Amino acid sequence: MAVGGELGWGNLPQPFVIADSHYKYIVFSNPNWDFQTLDLDRDLVKADRIDSEIGQFNAIDPNLTAFKQRGGKILQYHGWNDQQIAPQNSINYYESVVARVGDRRAVEEFYRLFMVPGMMHCQGGEGATDQFDKIAALEQWVERGITPNKVVASHVKAGAAVRTRPLCPYPLVANWLGSGNTDDAANFVCKAQ
Repeated sequence: MAVGGELGWGNLPQPFVIADSHYKYIVFSNPNWDFQTLDLDRDLVKADRIDSEIGQFNAIDPNLTAFKQRGGKILQYHGWNDQQIAPQNSINYYESVVARVGDRRAVEEFYRLFMVPGMMHCQGGEGATDQFDKIAALEQWVERGITPNKVVASHVKAGAAVRTRPLCPYPLVANWLGSGNTDDAANFVCKAQ
């Protein structure tokens, strides 16, 4: 199946730049490749094969045993409103690691996933509490053994924090205690849904 020019669509909008670059420079090694020539049946298979061979793009192996044994820690975050990568992808991967290990608590010792309400791709989003110090949380965990059971994040407007909320390790979510300002993280607790 061909997409684009061969179908007579004429002046299509510009393609998503990340995907376009991926196909130009990695899949086809051709900076002049035209997205309108994409053949879904043939080219997606080729992209999956190349991505798997490189090993950097299809990082979906849930076996993190060697990483854990070396003392590695993963602090992953993903916005619920991510317009580039479906948020469920991160949840699915996390759950595949839990299934591989067979014990959620064992996974929580080295891997924490934080889903950020309202956040788009890595940052931004109307009302999102998307500002938090990821490096400090990871540093505390790796160097001092302080597991991130929550991360306080802010929504910033005009350079000032107007709302704070706890980001909770998946599958927990922030729940308002029922009293106090809903723009203050101190009035929330991480709980299972």
